[in-house]
Amino acid sequence: MEHGAALEREYAIRQRQHQVEVVLDAEHRGAAGEEAIEKIVGHLRRVKPQVVITFGADGAYGHPDHIAISQLTTAAIVCAADPSYGAASAGEPHGVSKLYYIAWTQKKWTAYQAALRKLVVKVDGEERQAVPWPGWAVTTVLDTSRVWPTVWRAVSCHKTQMTIYKKLEALSDENQRALWGTQEFYRVFSGVNGGRVQESDLFEGLR
Repeated sequence: MEHGAALEREYAIRQRQHQVEVVLDAEHRGAAGEEAIEKIVGHLRRVKPQVVITFGADGAYGHPDHIAISQLTTAAIVCAADPSYGAASAGEPHGVSKLYYIAWTQKKWTAYQAALRKLVVKVDGEERQAVPWPGWAVTTVLDTSRVWPTVWRAVSCHKTQMTIYKKLEALSDENQRALWGTQEFYRVFSGVNGGRVQESDLFEGLR
């Protein structure tokens, strides 16, 4: 219970740092699949986002929670746009314009794990590790060099995990900027743009 309460406090702090709503909170993570999807659909129909970002299907490094978040969020996007899904109280259908998966390349993972540690999670007796995205698959790269301190403050909100983040605290500003100065994504779908030209804005085609 204490750990769960700590996680909820972290979500609240991270929400203030980002100035956005954290949809998949501790309550959603503990819910059954259909129930979690229903709750996310409710948020999507209420907030009506144009763009949604979630983990890729591999969960970054095979983490079961991250994989579940990816699956539930992707399913909820489909359901939220379906007029036949849910009761009338669930809100009006809403179609998300663009869906992105977080897509860290080998360069980003190497920098992250060099500063932190090698991320390995054991699931069903098998070790899972980071699976970098090939550079050619990355559709969108954001320049976040000017706001890297905000990104770092958000990362620092993970107080329950800060024992593994201690090395990051000791990094120089230059290395912090290198680590958090860009963010890479894979555009799963877009109803407003396409093509092979790499984006620099998640809202390209919407502005």
